[in-house]
Amino acid sequence: PEETVTSSFASFIHAVRPEHLSKTVRHRSKRMILDSIGVGLVGSTTHVFDIALQYCRLYSSVAVSSIYGKPGIKLSPTLAAFTNGVATHSMDFDDTWHPATHPSGAVLPALLAASQMLPPSTKPNGIDFLLAFNVGLEVQGRLMHFSTEAHDIPKRFHPPSVVGTMGSAAATAKLLSLSTAQCAHALGIAASLAGAPMANAATQAKPLHIGNATRLGFEAALLAARGMEANPLILDDIPGCSGFSAFYSVYQPKPLSTPSDHHEFLLEKQDIAFKRFPAHLGMHWVVDAALSVRNLFINYAGSFSPSLIRTIVLKIPVSKYINRPFPSSEHQARHSFQFNACTALLDGEVGLSSFTESSIHRQELRELLDKVVVEHPEDNMANFDKMYGEVALLLHSGDVLTGKCDTFYGHWRKPLSKESLLKKFRSNASHVLPEEKIETIITMVDNLENLSDSSQL
Repeated sequence: PEETVTSSFASFIHAVRPEHLSKTVRHRSKRMILDSIGVGLVGSTTHVFDIALQYCRLYSSVAVSSIYGKPGIKLSPTLAAFTNGVATHSMDFDDTWHPATHPSGAVLPALLAASQMLPPSTKPNGIDFLLAFNVGLEVQGRLMHFSTEAHDIPKRFHPPSVVGTMGSAAATAKLLSLSTAQCAHALGIAASLAGAPMANAATQAKPLHIGNATRLGFEAALLAARGMEANPLILDDIPGCSGFSAFYSVYQPKPLSTPSDHHEFLLEKQDIAFKRFPAHLGMHWVVDAALSVRNLFINYAGSFSPSLIRTIVLKIPVSKYINRPFPSSEHQARHSFQFNACTALLDGEVGLSSFTESSIHRQELRELLDKVVVEHPEDNMANFDKMYGEVALLLHSGDVLTGKCDTFYGHWRKPLSKESLLKKFRSNASHVLPEEKIETIITMVDNLENLSDSSQL
């Protein structure tokens, strides 16, 4: 039969082999796995995670898969994937790609749960696990490139709920060694389980988007493995009948070539952004800009004295759901340019404790927020590859101090060092694990290609 876009993706998922993973792709994806595990571990300390776990324990029958931060609890594989996905995004601390999505959290929990689900004789080894993870990333990235709309900060669908579900299905299909036809059906089934509206950003429901993506993609692969079929043209552009194109207003799909001797993964060309503090990625530009102008202010006045400031001007892109002048909850605060800029100015840092109720409702912070004015320069695009953050302090003396950030530390153009990534992982994991287990995980991920049984992870 004639090759279609959908069949090309299915053929790629089935045919790609470990030798197609370059040294760069292995290195970058292992950094992602380690960071995602750490984010999930610290995320297991949150209230929204507790809600998700309590719900899942109502339905746990075949309890074989582990939960982040809860060594005494196991759940059924798909519910474990869901719960760990919620943990990963519970603080908005997980990695971000371009076009914008959170790729690891939508894939890794499914693979961790699936590896424990499989019988001892068919446990995937570490290199198979790493390959499946990269298949999940590749499918997400390729699908995002089908739409020009997807390149900007989204307005309609939360991207990981769309492409993440497809990536989870592809990754799990690879780990389970599904046939080419089954891989195509897994993608088709996953498309019917995908999608969540952006209106639930900055609420406790947003972490469910990642939980559902990894769980429902997993379920799509399991259904395909058991013979369920779906539209074999789900990724193709069929006039008058939307498939995956339903999620985007501009959709131009391209086939994915089946790897022969070589395949260049998108991760080879486009690195990942790792977050230094738990908030929406856009916040990292304004925080670095705020820290820069704070240093100028201290050199100017000898200390940070809010009373000397008349107005704080933020120059940010237009993006409604992260323009929140007076956030009242931790999830709103993680999605507020104003809150993160003012917290950085006041405290000289933004971290886990910045989003506690007592920190959010401080009187001195409210007084700074009252001074904020927002501007949207035409050259400041709502695009993670092109945007910038600028913070200007207009002083009562008439002087103006300005800090600007084009590329924050942790962005793919300015990657975290190995030392910084390990520091973040150790800090996150230490909330629930002893030091010896933390170091064991670091060693295991670093040597993932040599792991004989990936369920040990």
